[in-house]
Amino acid sequence: MNPRVEAIPGSLIRQIAAKKRATSIDLGLGEPSLLPTPSHLDAAMAYVRAHGLRYTQNAGDPELRALIARYYRYPGMSEAENVCVTTGSQEAMYVVIKSLLNPATDELLVVEPAFQSYVKMAALEGLTVTTTVMRENDDFAFDAERILAGITPRTRAIVICSPCNPTGRSIPRAEAEKLVAGLRSRGGDPIWLLHDEIYREQSFIDDAAELGQLYDYTIVTNSLSKSNALTGLRLGWIIAPRREMDAMIKCHAWVTSCADTFAQAVAKSIFETPGAIREHAAWYSEARGTVMHALAASGLRALPIDGSFYACVQVPDGGLSLQAALNLIDDVDVVTIPGIAFGSSFEGWLRLSWVAGSEKSQAGISRIANHLLGHAKKQT
Repeated sequence: MNPRVEAIPGSLIRQIAAKKRATSIDLGLGEPSLLPTPSHLDAAMAYVRAHGLRYTQNAGDPELRALIARYYRYPGMSEAENVCVTTGSQEAMYVVIKSLLNPATDELLVVEPAFQSYVKMAALEGLTVTTTVMRENDDFAFDAERILAGITPRTRAIVICSPCNPTGRSIPRAEAEKLVAGLRSRGGDPIWLLHDEIYREQSFIDDAAELGQLYDYTIVTNSLSKSNALTGLRLGWIIAPRREMDAMIKCHAWVTSCADTFAQAVAKSIFETPGAIREHAAWYSEARGTVMHALAASGLRALPIDGSFYACVQVPDGGLSLQAALNLIDDVDVVTIPGIAFGSSFEGWLRLSWVAGSEKSQAGISRIANHLLGHAKKQT
C-alpha cells in the first residue's frame, strides 16, 4: 500500500456523524436539508432524452464554462477557457494543489482553523504544509498580518476558505486588501491565493471579499453543493488564469476524464436561470437570525456568523472538544463536530451545522447549553 495513504487518518467528522441515532438532533455534517429545485433536474432530464449521456470535453461543456465565467466575472478570468468543471469542489481543490505545487520546492500555507481536506490532499502529494492560526481572542477573525507572517521562502500558495468552515468567519475587503498589498510588495515569484468559495452564497456581511476581484494570482474553487442543496450531484469548478488552467485541465482529465454530463446539464439550467444560484440564500439568512438569537440566549461563548451555515460554541472551562461531542451524543442526543477535527488551533470548540431548520437548531442549542453549562457548574 502507498505509505502516504496509510499515514493519513480517516475523517473524524464522519466518525462522529456515524454515531447519530434515529432520534438525534443532527447538528453535525455540513449538508443542506433543503431539497433541490425540481425544474433544474427536469431540464437536465430533457437534455438527456434529446442527447443521451455522452462525454463532454475534459474541461466541461463549453456553454456551461462560459456561463460560470460570466457569472463571476473575475478580472482576467471571465472566459470559458478560464473554467474547468470538476467532480465537486473537493476534486477542484485537489487538481489545483496537484497541478500548481512542486513537492520538491514548494510549501502550502493553510489558514486555520480549516477543513482538513487541504492538509490531507497535500499529504497525498508529498507536499509540505505550514499553518497560520487566527487568534481565538479575536474570535478567529481573518488577520492579514498573521497570514503574511506565516509565509516562508518556500510558500507557493495560501489556502483561504471564506466564508470559513468551521468558524463561519469571512475575510472583509479591507483585510483582504492588506493581504494583497503585502503579497504584491514581496517581489520575486508570486504567491498564489487559493480561495475556496463554497459558502459564497451563504454570505451575510456586506464587505465579504472576493479575492479573485482583488489579486491577479488567485484561483477560485466552488460548487453547487451548498448553494443549491446538491451535495450528491458532485458538480464543482475551478476558475483560474488561462496559463495555469491548461495544466489543471490536463490533470483533471487524467483524474476523472470529465464531470458527470447530467450534473453539468443541471448546472447549466441553474446558471441560465436568473437568481437560481442564490435561490436558497433567503432561507439561510432567516435561519441565521434565529440561530444567532438562540446563541445569544444560551450563555455560551459563540463566534459571529459572517457566512456559511455553521455556528461555533466554546466548551466551558477548557473542556476537550472530542469528549464534549461524545458526551452530547450520549447524554442529550445532539450531534456536534469537535473543533479538534479542524486542527489543534480549534480545540475547545464545537461546530454546529444549523441546516436542520430553526426549530431543531434552537432545541439543539438549548440542550447543548444546558448540558455544557450544567456540567461546568458540577466541575466547580
